[in-house]
Amino acid sequence: MDLADIPAEPPVRPAPAATPELFGADCDTEIDGSQVTAYCHNGYPETDLLRLHVECERWWDLDGDGAAVSLDPAGRVRLTGRCWKEVRTAWVSHQRP
Repeated sequence: MDLADIPAEPPVRPAPAATPELFGADCDTEIDGSQVTAYCHNGYPETDLLRLHVECERWWDLDGDGAAVSLDPAGRVRLTGRCWKEVRTAWVSHQRP
């Protein structure tokens, strides 16, 4: 082995993978016509503040942001929202209390 083959610096190691954050309820969102339902279960040891957001398809139809609902560990909750006509998209946001 020749000295020219030895690198001047040690190889760069990739950063260790981040530990996944143990927070945020698992939610399944269903859209049925103009109705939105989200079923959430909090499998983590921290309370999660959930809020359902509904974006409507029509420009004149008001989008909705539901009130925050507190979901304790091991709890389940059903969130509902609607548009007058079609729903474009819906999602649940999570926040620490």
